[in-house]
Amino acid sequence: MAIGAGTGIVLLLLLSCHTAGQQQQRNFVYDRGGIIRGDRARKDLALVFTGDSFAGGGEHIRQTLKRHQVKASFFFTGRFYRRIDLRRLIENLAADGHYLGAHSDAHLLYCSWEKRDSLLVTRQQFEADLAANYREMEKFGIHTARAKYFLPPYEWYNETISAWAGARGLTLVNFTPGTRTQADYTHPAMGARYLSSAKIWESIWEYERKDPAGLNGFILLLHLGADPRRTDKFYLRLDALLTALREKGYRCRRIDELLEEGRRYASLCPVADFIKTRLALLCGG
Repeated sequence: MAIGAGTGIVLLLLLSCHTAGQQQQRNFVYDRGGIIRGDRARKDLALVFTGDSFAGGGEHIRQTLKRHQVKASFFFTGRFYRRIDLRRLIENLAADGHYLGAHSDAHLLYCSWEKRDSLLVTRQQFEADLAANYREMEKFGIHTARAKYFLPPYEWYNETISAWAGARGLTLVNFTPGTRTQADYTHPAMGARYLSSAKIWESIWEYERKDPAGLNGFILLLHLGADPRRTDKFYLRLDALLTALREKGYRCRRIDELLEEGRRYASLCPVADFIKTRLALLCGG
């Protein structure tokens, strides 16, 4: 049977969809069951802020993002969501259209620093802690269906934690390694572990120059606040950072926007496979 022009176009579109979906999934980077980088072929990245004990940069960060018309993602602990003095900030971040997610209720350390495959929590403790985190989020109208991306405390996890999160319908995400932005919490009293904002700034652009994909798909993690002993706050450079990213052609997107396009392609692929099979039968293939 000859293929009509219309059928041919449909088949071409489906094949394109299937190929694009597979390609985008390949461009993601995973580590220990978590997604640590989105599509490296696109000049999109996600700015991610975590918060537990400190929130000194909250309003400054919010106003800076608003001025640049950028949406970011915020992962807070249950302790953070419970704080009365932060309620207005959280409500305003949600009203501004940012992504709000979970970061553990009590900021537990899930596994050993020295031996990462050794768990320090039971599954029951993990699930109870996470449930407590989501209960606090629900007080702001944030339910699991709207916040299925979960960023582990200390940004430290292993395959078991990823699997436990997945069993609850959550997708574990973490920062993309390579830059030092996650060290913006350090302060001089920490000695050699302290990193100045100038060094953090340099690490971003040094990585951007060296990686052929630049910062494409990056999950760039910063903290909402820092210990008062750190006077050189990196979040005060957010305005300059957003300006530099825009000048280099990067688009800052929410974590769900960054990652879900690939998933949508993937979800279409079984349908595309089915239709392709039917078309092949009709064509005598």
